[in-house]
Amino acid sequence: MQKLRSTISTLLSCLIISSVFFLAGCSFPGVYKINVQQGNIVTQDMLDKLRPGMTKRQVHFVLGNPVVTNLFNETQESYLYTYQKAGGETVSQNIKVYYLDDVFERYEGDLLEEHPAY
Repeated sequence: MQKLRSTISTLLSCLIISSVFFLAGCSFPGVYKINVQQGNIVTQDMLDKLRPGMTKRQVHFVLGNPVVTNLFNETQESYLYTYQKAGGETVSQNIKVYYLDDVFERYEGDLLEEHPAY
């Protein structure tokens, strides 16, 4: 009987200790949060290389392939970029590239002042 009580007491102690560690890990306020970067980084240098009359292939060589493909409107491509620092505020940029007869015409959008990823 004494051995059974000792075993139950040991198991109960282990269960309580592991529960405390588990709950502490879930609710600890200093949980590490990562920076999240998604999309295409487009810089002013890249946009300066674009010239009216370039083909889509040439634009993709300069800017990269767009992350989002517009299946309903082939005359427009969007280069999206978002950055969230450690669970904080998310900043984003959207550069829209317009084509006329599959030839680069113009772009619209505002660049971020800096790209925090680098």
